Amino acid sequence: MSENARSTAVEKMRADGVADVAVKTFAHYYELLQAGETGTLAESEIEPVETLPDADELADDDEGANDALARTVVVKLNGGLGTSMGMTGPKSLLEVKDGLTFLDITVQQIRDLREHTGARLPLVLMNSFATRDASLEALAPYPDLPVDGVPADFLQSKVPKLAADDLTPATWPGDPALEWAPPGHGDLYPSLLSSGLLEALLDGGYRYAFVANVDNLGAVLEPRILAWFAREEIPFLMEVADRTAADRKGGHLARRSDGGLVLREIAQTPQEDVETFQDTARHRFFNTNTLWIDLRALADVLDTRDGVLGLPMIVNRKTVDPGDADSPAVIQLETAMGAAIDVFDGAQAIRVGRERFAPVKTTDDLLALRSDAYELTESGRMVLAAGRTEAPLVELDARFFKLVRDFEARFASGPPSLVQAQRLTVRGDVAFGAGVVVRGEVTVEHDGDGQRRIEDGTVLEG
Repeated sequence: MSENARSTAVEKMRADGVADVAVKTFAHYYELLQAGETGTLAESEIEPVETLPDADELADDDEGANDALARTVVVKLNGGLGTSMGMTGPKSLLEVKDGLTFLDITVQQIRDLREHTGARLPLVLMNSFATRDASLEALAPYPDLPVDGVPADFLQSKVPKLAADDLTPATWPGDPALEWAPPGHGDLYPSLLSSGLLEALLDGGYRYAFVANVDNLGAVLEPRILAWFAREEIPFLMEVADRTAADRKGGHLARRSDGGLVLREIAQTPQEDVETFQDTARHRFFNTNTLWIDLRALADVLDTRDGVLGLPMIVNRKTVDPGDADSPAVIQLETAMGAAIDVFDGAQAIRVGRERFAPVKTTDDLLALRSDAYELTESGRMVLAAGRTEAPLVELDARFFKLVRDFEARFASGPPSLVQAQRLTVRGDVAFGAGVVVRGEVTVEHDGDGQRRIEDGTVLEG
């Protein structure tokens, strides 16, 4: 852990053309790591959050909303390739519903908001080098989407993976691209600055940013929240929802001893506190990763901190080749964008309904959204079918369904009807025919040789 190792890592970034702000930010976290910081946040340092403002209780404020909408930009995080599902292209180009991709539906949402509010409402993607070209090409059929003076995207940065034993930059000659890692979505802030987009937006009269993951189709700009956010002059706002057993591993909201809000991720939790971390009765609210940011407040904080926001560090331990558990152990230094709630004076969180959180992280999620348990409205909103209050729980055998190509092959005739289902569990290699209906709680098992087929029109009842 020598100073020479740090210099080597910094020079590697500079040689690859990484922006100065990103280099400076990486150096900040490297020094913390060198000093022995682990990036952990113990249970003894925080308290649970008991109550929060509720989005459902906000009053309508059309005048305030319209005024704020005229100065708002929508930013969607679009850097992922969906590698966990076996994809090689942008995850946002995966078909989700009615032949439309995440990106198509996002555009539909923007167009609807523009039509009903009259706002210019630019859409900006935070792309990675791996997603940029394909995603911009996918937007080409929407010539009405660009807004004068606002670029369609900006690029997130990258950092070198570090050898776990001595913190030197990892090398992997067989595939040098694997020597680099994304620095987590906390890179949003330095990349907004280094790209020049933050300054350009402020110069263009934009004051507020609505930020969300492109794969969360429930995260649609809500004018009532925007009006309240602007009226209260909140510098940073995080949307949180009630935690359930399904959210036990997701980052939760907490309070520090001084009363300030903080986000704790499971990667920041000491092993002895993991059980408490996952206690949904104690830590009631999880981060949906949907944020509202006052761009002027962000520029002021970045200026005060010389471009380094100083978010809590996440030390992510992996192997240099994620697909090879025997490849050398590495450390990836990351940050979470929601962790900025700990940086802004006056930052707040607001409780939102579960309908604003509908991400696709696995093919389990994808099957639920593709099924008739969800409907896609003309405004591009993904909503539960009439009569449903929550999504069906889907658990597919990862051995046969984890990868999109395997998932597609086993649902070649389309998803089963899940509108009357509470739970669908599939164990083993099973293929579904057309028109299959699932009702109640159903488990389908196959532990024999070959593949079991659920014939066309079969009704499965628990």
